Amino acid sequence: MRVKSLISYTYTMFQRNFDGLMFDPVVEVLILAAIALVVLVRLYTTLGKGDDDQPAKRPSATVRSMSDQAQPESAPVQTGNSRPIFVGPAAGSLEEIYEADNRFSEGDFMVGARSAYKIIVNAFGVGDRDTLAPMLDTDVYEAWDEAIEARDPDADPFAVLRFRKVEIDSASLTDGVARILVRFESELGNGEIVRNAKEIWTFMHSVNSPDPNWILDDVEVAN
Repeated sequence: MRVKSLISYTYTMFQRNFDGLMFDPVVEVLILAAIALVVLVRLYTTLGKGDDDQPAKRPSATVRSMSDQAQPESAPVQTGNSRPIFVGPAAGSLEEIYEADNRFSEGDFMVGARSAYKIIVNAFGVGDRDTLAPMLDTDVYEAWDEAIEARDPDADPFAVLRFRKVEIDSASLTDGVARILVRFESELGNGEIVRNAKEIWTFMHSVNSPDPNWILDDVEVAN
C-alpha cells in the first residue's frame, strides 16, 4: 500500500468510526498520535522495497584487481597460469632472467629501481657513504667516494625533484648474472638551480643468490 492511499484509508476509517462524536482535546491528540504511529509503521515496512515489493538492493563497493586496472605498456602481461609475458625491446632478455630466477618481477623491479635512484642520488648529494656502500658495486662506490671527497663541502646538494621518464633500455643474462639497463630522465634541484639529468643506470643481480636485491653496477650519460 502506497503512502497516500495509506493515509487516505486511515483517515476514512477514523471518520467512519468516530464521525459526529466530540472528544476531549487530549483524547483527540492521543488518537491522532496513534494514527501517526500506524502510518510510520507502514512506512517502515514499505521503505527499502522496490516496485515488485522485493527488498531494494544497493550497489556494493567493489575493489578492482590489479589485472582489471590499466597497466603501463612496458608491464608484463599475466597469463592464466600467472606466468608473465614480457614486452618491449628487452622482452627476450627479461624472459631469460625470469627463467633463471622465477622471483623476478618486472613491475617490482621498476618500483625498486625508481626508489633506488632517489635514495642513491640523495645520499650522494649529502655524502652519506653508509647508505651508498651496500647499494653500489665496488667500482662505482670508489668513484663516487672520490667525487664526494673532492667536491666543495659547502655546496648545496642536489636532490631528485621528479621523474620525466623511467624505462628499461636493455637487459642481459651472462654466467648467472643479470643486468638491466634503466633510462632515467629526471629533474634535480638544490633550492636555487634546477637541471635535467639523462642517465642510464645498470643494475646487477646474481640469479643464484638468496639475496633478491639488485646493486648499481654502472652509470652512463644518456643522449
